[in-house]
Amino acid sequence: MSRVLIADSLSPKAVEIFAENGITADVATGLEPAQLLERIGKYDGLAVRSATKVTADVINAGNRLRVVGRAGIGVDNIDIDAASTRGIVVMNAPFGNSITTAEHAIAMMFALARQIPLANQSTHSGGWEKARFMGTELTGKVLGIIGCGNIGAIVAERGLGLRMKVIAADPYLTPERAASLGVEKVTLDELFRRAEVITLHTPLTGDTRNMLDAESFAKMRDGVLIVNCARGELVVEKDMKEAIENGTVGGFAVDVYPEEPPSDYSLFGMEQVVATPHLGAATVEAQEKVALQIAEQMSSYLKTGAVVNALNMPSISAEEAPRIRPYMTLARQLGGLAGQVIDSGLRTVTVEYEGHAAELNMRPVTGYLLEGLLSPLISGVNMVNAPILARERGIDVSETRHERYGQFQSLIRLTFQTEERRHTVAGTLFGDNRPRIVEINGIPLEAELGRNMLYFVNHDKPGIIGRLGTALGNAGVNIATFQLGRTEPGGDALALIEIDGELPAGIIEELRRLPDIVQVRSLSF
Repeated sequence: MSRVLIADSLSPKAVEIFAENGITADVATGLEPAQLLERIGKYDGLAVRSATKVTADVINAGNRLRVVGRAGIGVDNIDIDAASTRGIVVMNAPFGNSITTAEHAIAMMFALARQIPLANQSTHSGGWEKARFMGTELTGKVLGIIGCGNIGAIVAERGLGLRMKVIAADPYLTPERAASLGVEKVTLDELFRRAEVITLHTPLTGDTRNMLDAESFAKMRDGVLIVNCARGELVVEKDMKEAIENGTVGGFAVDVYPEEPPSDYSLFGMEQVVATPHLGAATVEAQEKVALQIAEQMSSYLKTGAVVNALNMPSISAEEAPRIRPYMTLARQLGGLAGQVIDSGLRTVTVEYEGHAAELNMRPVTGYLLEGLLSPLISGVNMVNAPILARERGIDVSETRHERYGQFQSLIRLTFQTEERRHTVAGTLFGDNRPRIVEINGIPLEAELGRNMLYFVNHDKPGIIGRLGTALGNAGVNIATFQLGRTEPGGDALALIEIDGELPAGIIEELRRLPDIVQVRSLSF
């Protein structure tokens, strides 16, 4: 039975969801790093929010760990590179708090436009300063959204509902998506130039870090209102302070900080700054949603292999998983066969999908194929880290799809180039979804792989099969199945032979000494 450690506070219903899926969930919040390191080795999954730091040390100590789930969007507290190298899936719950965060951004806009926090403080203190707190309407203003993903799109819809003119800067926003949202897609510089209110909803990357700096502020309209409910590191703090002081920025609403809680934040105390303690996702509804979502996703992965909202591998929905799973088995077998017959260093790998296979979400399947291919060569390989390990070793991997139908309804063909030669191996699924090898290096054959196999290449000459059978019989090896193929009479021939049990020591060398033998390999699956 799989076990999951819930290391941060989640809704109790998350435990119920794990239990309903046959998974034991232990709740242990507030663990010190040393305590987490001591416990993590007993678990297949780790569920966290933002408090627990899932460091490389934690990842490496998780001997059984298969999945780390973040109940929320941001994964700054998880070492994704270390998890990927270990083959551990990292997933988040990006939709559960989207509405809540978007609503908080809208609330912050109103707080800036109507100076609500200062007016509230003054009124509580006995003041009645109507003239001091003259606000501005949002209706008719140009709202500039930087990052128009899940949250940004909701903010755009709310902004349009306020009768604002909405423009968006996002390199991944397609014209069709912009049109469907009713927003105008613009460049970042144009957004800086036109927007009267700017709100940030972009992830933290090398390109977005410090994106609002002195150079950016110099391009903006005087008195612009800026809201940051995304990441604290998007804004250069000292440049923002200067922009507020010189009047370029009329107000700044901030919910996120480079360090949380902030120990020395220079914008605190400025009347033009509205600050909240990272409340973007802090609603009862949002916390319930993300907890249930991550519990469902982790359960589905541990139980069925479905991967949803993964950050370090292609996702597989619960609906897709049953259709794709037979192809995963086939891909692992194709890769495993290829990996065990490689004769020299691997340089390039090409995976082709034909027929029905080309119509499915096969990106995860390529990971399984690479797992099979690299496992005989590298220890600790799985579908998550196989693409990374291939890239680290300079192996060029490509994937193509052909919607055409050939001899088979579905076909996966693996072509790989070594230092010595080019190899191919292809397979299909028969009606009962059983994987079959149908071609090796251009030689057609039909073979179902068993646990122990013998791979045999020879010159097509009379008597070879008899000598092979005699040698195996003398060694006490029983043949279960025997599949043959050849290029042409007298050309190269190939056999895939399933045997009962493992080969005894020395028999491979004996077989290689037989006349007209090109290659003999013992395979296991």
